[in-house]
Amino acid sequence: MGRLSGFRYREIVKRLKLFGFVFDRQAAGSHEIWYCEAAGHYTTIPNHSGDMPEGTLRAILLQAGISPDEFLQS
Repeated sequence: MGRLSGFRYREIVKRLKLFGFVFDRQAAGSHEIWYCEAAGHYTTIPNHSGDMPEGTLRAILLQAGISPDEFLQS
């Protein structure tokens, strides 16, 4: 297990809000689009039960322009 494993949807959203992200709109199925006006970044977050796969969380952070270290320190 990597250091980005074990995060659930609610914890990820809580941390993204600290970076200025707000819910923008509902996407296809259970996916949501979140936006940070200050940085001009969009990111797509799947709203699924259980832990988010580490690769999915890394993709979310890449879209959001947040490094894994910044995310873990928030």
